[in-house]
Amino acid sequence: MTKIIFATGNKDKMREIREIMQDMNVEVISMKDAGIQVDIVEDGRTFEENALIKARAVAAYTDAIVLADDSGLEIDYLNKEPGVYSARYLGEDTSYTVKNRALLERLEGVEKEKRTARFVCAIAAVLPDKTELVTRQTMEGYIGDEPEGENGFGYDPIFYLDEFGCSSAALSREQKNAISHRGKGLRAMKELLKERGSIA
Repeated sequence: MTKIIFATGNKDKMREIREIMQDMNVEVISMKDAGIQVDIVEDGRTFEENALIKARAVAAYTDAIVLADDSGLEIDYLNKEPGVYSARYLGEDTSYTVKNRALLERLEGVEKEKRTARFVCAIAAVLPDKTELVTRQTMEGYIGDEPEGENGFGYDPIFYLDEFGCSSAALSREQKNAISHRGKGLRAMKELLKERGSIA
């Protein structure tokens, strides 16, 4: 079975990634599970640059396929903030409850039509021969008036989807994985890896 190392230590993200990739004949492990400890400075200006920075950093320690993602929330009314700084918005150790509340306060009184937003996910792969691949996908929606739902993490509770009439944190995991930026990005990467014969 092909082993893929994912350049993250985020348990919520790893659970989501394994669920999305469960139909593939691959073993997906985190960099922590692989025993790789490296401090990665994400100083790219785009999601794609940051995903590649993470994948390259971990690929330096292994001959396995390495995947990394960089994802975040873009809010059009706030000039696409928090963007690539989504994880570090208001400080890396600030809880998402605080981050979400701060964004809602900044959007107070703004009508729904101007609250358009999207989750963006760039997936980067570094293959054993050091070939690099990148995909980018989005999930479009808007910022609601208050947090809702218990199933998501991060900014999910304030990100609403018109077609479901609820936040992405109120969706079932199966529903979210089918339409999410990360789900679409990973499935696109899966096709690229299959085309190259890197996975069955």
